[in-house]
Amino acid sequence: MVDNSKEHHSHFQGRRVPTEHPDVTPGDLTALEEQLGRPPRGVVAIAARCICGRPTVVRTAPRLEDGTPFPTTFYLTHPSATAAVSRLEAAGVMKEMSERLLADEELAAAYRRAHDHYLAERDALGHVEEISGISAGGMPTRVKCLHVLVGHALAAGPGVQPLGDEALDLIRDQWSPDRCACE
Repeated sequence: MVDNSKEHHSHFQGRRVPTEHPDVTPGDLTALEEQLGRPPRGVVAIAARCICGRPTVVRTAPRLEDGTPFPTTFYLTHPSATAAVSRLEAAGVMKEMSERLLADEELAAAYRRAHDHYLAERDALGHVEEISGISAGGMPTRVKCLHVLVGHALAAGPGVQPLGDEALDLIRDQWSPDRCACE
């Protein structure tokens, strides 16, 4: 059972926001389909919302309805956020972050803890043997997908996903969880 009274600080202005919004409404599903350009799959909760209330990150089942294992527990859906993160990826930020993981033991340890957190959050939804021990986004040794790390950071709150937090800081002029950028 999720404790919805638990709160965390926003990444930028210290605004308090709920960590998870488990009630997925028909309006959420419509918004997700608009954001994704396809029907959403495996949605079990809205893990983060825009300040206007629209979904930003969904929490997905570890096994989709068709039986496919799905390791991406926290899926970034907000179009403006995904576009900003895509620009970071295109600029080569993932390579630089991966290199820092090799050189900075403290960062590497924090990233491994984020990996463990991700696995625990997914396992709380159900164990799927085919993806056991495998998180997403390249964790725990490299950075493969910033979208996963940002989604995890937004869902978990500051201090859990160090490279997701860093990516959020890097895109704050383009997108921020403290400003509505919904269209």
